[in-house]
Amino acid sequence: MDLENKEWKEFSLTSVFDKIQRGKRLKKADHIEGNIPYASSTALNNGIDGFIGNTKNVRIFEHCLTIANSGSVGSTFYQPFKVIASDHVTKLQNKNFNKYIYLFLATMVSRLHEKYSFNREINDYRIRKEKILLPVNENGNPDYVFMENYMRKKETELITKYQKYISSKIKHLEKELDKEVEWKEFLFPEIFEIKKGFYNKKPESSNEGKIPFLGATANNNGITEFYTLSEIEQNSKTGKAPNHPLKKKIFNGNCIAVTNNGSVGFAYYQVTDFTCSHDINPLYLKNYQLNREIAYFLITAIEKQKVCFEYARKWRPMRMIKSKILLPVNKKGNPDFEYMENYIKRIEQEKLMNYLKYKELNIS
Repeated sequence: MDLENKEWKEFSLTSVFDKIQRGKRLKKADHIEGNIPYASSTALNNGIDGFIGNTKNVRIFEHCLTIANSGSVGSTFYQPFKVIASDHVTKLQNKNFNKYIYLFLATMVSRLHEKYSFNREINDYRIRKEKILLPVNENGNPDYVFMENYMRKKETELITKYQKYISSKIKHLEKELDKEVEWKEFLFPEIFEIKKGFYNKKPESSNEGKIPFLGATANNNGITEFYTLSEIEQNSKTGKAPNHPLKKKIFNGNCIAVTNNGSVGFAYYQVTDFTCSHDINPLYLKNYQLNREIAYFLITAIEKQKVCFEYARKWRPMRMIKSKILLPVNKKGNPDFEYMENYIKRIEQEKLMNYLKYKELNIS
């Protein structure tokens, strides 16, 4: 199945797609919080620029291609699920196409970006005049059977490649973990630098910020709001004077944040810098560099303490310093962070292997 040995021919987009429709303008200020993907003119994340909940005065596309007609002009993606489309993208759809045909066509359509730029958009008139190069069958028509089979073959090849890679990683990790493990209790201050959260009163938000605010919730990785730097700087601890310097309000990322009130005992790995309420205990690992895998292992151990606390019995820092955590140890009796990291890596690799096996059985 060779692309070079196929005959190719130009076809207009209107002859390939029976539905070509631009999305609908929706100002940022009119976005409603929700979980529906919002497709816009980005070249990243399959063209998804965020998630919103608007249901009125919007255009919803599904099982089609979206092409950016401005911004990252020409960026083309297959949308298998419902997306709300901004006016910066255009739908290309044919009800007879399946996922594999769309994926093949997405590559060909995306080549249009060579003709356009930020200053030269693909407007409604231009897109209907555009042509793409496609492989043809013996009748000179687009060979959709070939396109589908080609993409199926590519998918199978990639899955097989990933399976071999993951299998070798699992074998290596199994050797690293093939040992008797001893466990030992440690006081929290032996493992973590325990800090106090900040805000007693949650500030008002303009909905324009990108700095996470963590609160006493069991959802969304502890995030309850986003703020701008100026909003954090201007708002005091209680909403009244006196105010505090910014360094007291912003906490460095790469730590574990634990809820000490409300949904007590939930722990979250925070990659980026954040601000938070006083219902959060930010924990910073001592004597070792924290990473995602070690954090996930420690989070499981930390959350075992949930049973000891509740809304009426908070887990403030003054109590946490007396709490204990059970961890695997090395020959010197110190926390075996290398073991923790490899343990989580093995779990992830095994889950990924199971997913790839499922995909292999369900290529359709």
